[in-house]
Amino acid sequence: MKKIDILKRLYKDYTKKFLKLIIYASIFSVVVAGSTSSIAWLLDPAIEKIFLEKDQSLLLIIPFFIILAFSAKGISLYAARVLMIKVAEEVKKKLQFDMLKSLINADTQFIDRKHSGKFISNLTYDVQHITNLLSTAILNLVKDSLTLIGLLVVMFVQNWKLALISLIMIPLASFASRTLGKRMRKAATQAQEKSGFFTTYLVELFKNHKLAKIFQKEKFEINRADFHLIGLMEKNKKITTLLVRMTPIMEVLTGIMIAILIYYSGTLIVRDEIQVNNFFSFLAAMMLAYQPVRSLSTLNMVIQQGISAAARILPIVDIVNTIQNVENAKALEVSKGSINFKNIFFSYETSEKEVLNGVNLEFEGGKMTALVGHSGSGKSTILNLIPRFYQASKGEITIDHQPINSVTLESLRDKISLVSQETTLFDDTILNNIKYANENATSDEIYEVAKLSNAHEFINKLPNKYDTLIGENGLRLSGGEKQRISIARAMLKKSSIILLDEATSSLDAETERKIQEALTLLTKNKTTVVIAHRLSTILNSDNIYVINAGKVVASGKHQDLLNNSSIYKNFYDKQITKK
Repeated sequence: MKKIDILKRLYKDYTKKFLKLIIYASIFSVVVAGSTSSIAWLLDPAIEKIFLEKDQSLLLIIPFFIILAFSAKGISLYAARVLMIKVAEEVKKKLQFDMLKSLINADTQFIDRKHSGKFISNLTYDVQHITNLLSTAILNLVKDSLTLIGLLVVMFVQNWKLALISLIMIPLASFASRTLGKRMRKAATQAQEKSGFFTTYLVELFKNHKLAKIFQKEKFEINRADFHLIGLMEKNKKITTLLVRMTPIMEVLTGIMIAILIYYSGTLIVRDEIQVNNFFSFLAAMMLAYQPVRSLSTLNMVIQQGISAAARILPIVDIVNTIQNVENAKALEVSKGSINFKNIFFSYETSEKEVLNGVNLEFEGGKMTALVGHSGSGKSTILNLIPRFYQASKGEITIDHQPINSVTLESLRDKISLVSQETTLFDDTILNNIKYANENATSDEIYEVAKLSNAHEFINKLPNKYDTLIGENGLRLSGGEKQRISIARAMLKKSSIILLDEATSSLDAETERKIQEALTLLTKNKTTVVIAHRLSTILNSDNIYVINAGKVVASGKHQDLLNNSSIYKNFYDKQITKK
């Protein structure tokens, strides 16, 4: 996307609605510019009348107007900045909302292949740069341009020859700014990448804190943190250095200009071509012009940072999902709940290898079907294809003879509940975590599913019962307790199809028994697809598929597979026979 297209898009989507506020801020900027220019202009009569001619009639008037000018400048500058702060915060919120909305609606596969830290960096680091571009940069552009124009007018009125000499500083500063701006854009991109990696590292560090402790990797992690921080520091130093590099450039330019002007004006004063009061008024105007020239010279770098950030964020805002409703999609109607896979192929975007290779499956309505196989065999992929988290590259999946690609995603996912070994809970109350499945559920309905999931008893033992805050991802609960809340949540949804992804893995025998009881109630008369490493949990399944290297290699009931499938028998012998 070209720079001009990025700027047009940012204006259309994020600043256009605040145009009135920006105009008001611009009006105040006009007052700031006028006040600054009048301060320089007032020095001319002040020096001439008061100091040279010793006219006491202006002794109070001119200081009064100088105070008035400074007051008007201060109040107007305050008002303009307050207005632009409002614009900045509104734009920031809109940018973050649009990005989060896009990410929430994005395909699961898109989220899975990205570092979460990069998204967080986009939401903070990049959004701030865009906000600076759309608020601070706009205000400074208007304010400093008008101020500079006003001061140039004063300078030309005092002496047009000196004013022309002073104008040399502006293109020199502009050239330096453009040169540094190109480098700034590259540095800003690199800094954002470093920020994303660092954020990802932080997420992983706090998530795996216990792991670091048990393996005594504190020193290793400290060194790794230092490595990330050094990388981030170096990139930020580079950006800051580029920003402050304008300071010596501007100081040198200003010094040269003042030296030239003093020399030249001195010759003019000697020849009586300019008065001393005119020179000092001119000099004041030029010195006051230093700030807007400096501000405008660094503005290009702020713009480059903002454009670079927008180039990273806008593609996320504009994500086009590959998995979406087809035209004239109908609502899924479930009667029996039978699911059929017909010659299904699937591969991830990052790999050419087929994860599923011509898979044919039948999940009988109202029955439990289990998937067994080695890690990486394709079991989880099969589960993810049913609610269309992923999209099959070839073949057809139907529910009650309705192709899932032809029904609405809303109706499809409404009929499905998922219980995974990686239980996902929010840093909220137990009540709200269960209620997540149905925000209109009554307290009695929530208590009922909690009882059915064997969660009610332990919940009532907690200090605040159902109003207990469980911490980030259920930190304050055991694995079994989290799983039972997850099952209660699935029960509350009352779905026709239940997907179980190793829901009882890594649990002690007693906890597993309680959860198995809950799962029995959850899956009763429901179409159930279950992945389990523990064969003891699926021995009574109505049908079992053995998956190996993306293909169905055997199917049948438990006893049939013991007799006919060496892979299944090997699983059984390792897990049960040798206990």
